[in-house]
Amino acid sequence: MRFSRSSQAATMAAVAVLALSACASAESGGDSTDGGPATESGGSISVAEVGSFTSFNADSATGNVLINGKVDYLTHWGFNYVDKDLNIVRNEEFGSYEVLSEDPLTVKYTVNEGVVWSDGTPIDAGDLMLAWAVESGYFDDATTNENDKVTSGTKYFAYAGSTTGLGLTDLPKIGDDGRSITMTYSKPYADWEIAFNMDQPAHVVAKGGGLPDEQALTDLITSAPAGDPDNPQKRPKLKALADFWNTAFDTTSLPSDPSMYLSSGPYIVESMTPDRSMTLVRNEKFDWGPEPKLDEITIRYISDANAQVQALNNGEVDVIAPQATADTLSSLKQIEGINIQQGLELAFKHIDLNYSGVFEEENVRKAFMHTIPRESILDATVKQIDPDAEPRDSHLFVPGTEGYKAAVPVNGSENYQNVDIEKAKELLDGATPKVRIMYSTESPNTVDVYTLIAESAEKAGFQVIDSGLPSTKWGAALGNGTYDATIFAWVSPGVGVTGVPQLYGCDSASNFSGFCNQEAQKLMDELILTTDPERQQELQVAIDSILFDTGYGLPLFQSAGISAADKRVKGLAYNPGLYGVWWNVWEWSISG
Repeated sequence: MRFSRSSQAATMAAVAVLALSACASAESGGDSTDGGPATESGGSISVAEVGSFTSFNADSATGNVLINGKVDYLTHWGFNYVDKDLNIVRNEEFGSYEVLSEDPLTVKYTVNEGVVWSDGTPIDAGDLMLAWAVESGYFDDATTNENDKVTSGTKYFAYAGSTTGLGLTDLPKIGDDGRSITMTYSKPYADWEIAFNMDQPAHVVAKGGGLPDEQALTDLITSAPAGDPDNPQKRPKLKALADFWNTAFDTTSLPSDPSMYLSSGPYIVESMTPDRSMTLVRNEKFDWGPEPKLDEITIRYISDANAQVQALNNGEVDVIAPQATADTLSSLKQIEGINIQQGLELAFKHIDLNYSGVFEEENVRKAFMHTIPRESILDATVKQIDPDAEPRDSHLFVPGTEGYKAAVPVNGSENYQNVDIEKAKELLDGATPKVRIMYSTESPNTVDVYTLIAESAEKAGFQVIDSGLPSTKWGAALGNGTYDATIFAWVSPGVGVTGVPQLYGCDSASNFSGFCNQEAQKLMDELILTTDPERQQELQVAIDSILFDTGYGLPLFQSAGISAADKRVKGLAYNPGLYGVWWNVWEWSISG
C-alpha cells in the first residue's frame, strides 16, 4: 500500500494511528427522522470531492493524487483492504494469500477462478507478475547523485509507493494453475501483508508497450535479469512497457479505448466531464466481493468547502466531505435532513523544504523554519474546529500515541515551538533569499497557511514568491524543480511502516524534497525488516530526529474531518484513513 498526496490532509505509520479510530462522532442537523427504510439495491447518488480526477493509474508518480486513489478503490479490487478501525480485512472472494514458510519468508498469492477484468479477460498470474515488477523495482539499474537525479542506468516503473519491501524478493514463481505466484523474501519484512496488491491489466500494458499479448509480457518479466547499477543495460522492451505504464493512463476525459479504464472492482467508469464530474455504474461482472447496492454514483469535483455545503443544501449532491472549518460546520448545522459525522483524520499538514536551490544550505532551511508561525496557523485553521488542538511536533508520529510521547522530548522539535525572527536573521547573515512556495490555491486552510508563513518569513528577509497552483496542477508539479518549499499533506491507509521510506527514502518516487541522509536510510532499511514494535518505535524516533536536525521542514497540525450526507443515504461510517467515506461503498444505499 502507498501514501497518497492531498492538498488538504495526510497521515503516518500504523504504530502511530491506532488510537484515532475511536474518535469519530455523529450528529444530525435539522430533521431527526431517518427518511424511511433503506433500499436493498438500485438507485443513484452524487458525491462531492475535492480536486479533479487526472489518472486511472493512482500508483504512478504522476497519478498518485487522493481523488485518483479513491476512484481506483472503487474500480480495482485486491487481496485486502483497511476498515474504519484500521484492521486489515482479507478479500477472500477475490483471492487468497498464505505464508508457506517463515524462514525464509515465503508467501503465495492466488486469484480465485472466475475473477475477471470488466472486458472479460481473466485476472491471473500475468497481472500478478506485472504488479510485482512495478512494486519491487527489481529491474531498476539506475544510479543517482546527491540530488536524487539519475546519472546512469534506468529507473523503469515510476511507482509512487516504496519498493523497499518487495525489493527483498526474488523473481516469483508462477503456479501451475496460472493464477498464482509465490515470492520469497531474502530477509524478514515487517509489512509483508500489505506489501503487494493488484495493479493495471497486464494484457492492456502488454499491448500498449508494444508486445503481442500478455504471455509475451510474462515471458519478458520472467526472463529478464535483475537490474544491476554497476552494470546497467539498455532494455528497450522493458522500457517501452514501463513508459506506457507510467503515463498512458493519465487523462481528464474518458478514453476512447475502453481498455484504458477496465475495472476489477464493484464499479466501472461510464462517463467523464473534464474538471467537473465522473459517473460510475455497477460492474455487472463483479461477483467476487460484497455486492454493491447502488446502481450509479456520480462524483462532482467541488474544491470550495462553501460550494460543497451549498450543493448539499440544494440537493445537487448527497454526500460531502469538505475541508473542516468552523464556518463549514456551522453552515452544515443549519441544514435540515442531513447527518453529520466528525472525527480526527489520519492526517497532518506540513511544509517541506527542498535540499537544493535556495535551500541547499542547512542554515537557510533552518532560518526559514524559525519563521514559521505554527501557533498562528493553528488558530486560523483547525483550532476553530477543535479548541484543544496543538501544533504537531513529529514528522512520523500522531499526537497522543506512545511513539509521539517518546519522540517529542528528543527529536529537536522544541527548537521550533515559537517564531524567532532574530535567530532566522542570524542564520541568514544578511542574505535575502527568494523562496518560491507551492501549494493548492483551492484549499482554504492551505491558503491561510501560506499567507501566514509568507508574512512571517518576509520579516526575516526572505523574499517569498507565491507559486500556488490550482488542484488540477499542484500534484503533478511536486518534485519538478519549479518551487523551493511546498505545503501539502500525505494520506495513508493507516497501517504499516513502509510509508517512512516511501516519503523519506533516498530513491523513493514520493520523496520530492531531495532529502537523502545515509544515516536515516540505514535506519529505514532496518525498520522495514523489524517486526518488534518497540524497536520500530526506536528507529522511527531516530529518523524523526534526523529530519528536524537537517532542516527538512516542519509538521504543522493534525487534521480534523467532517462528512455530511442526506439522511436518505444509508451505510456511511466515518473512517479517518486514506479513502474516507468511500471505504465501505458497497454498503451504501438510499432510503425509499
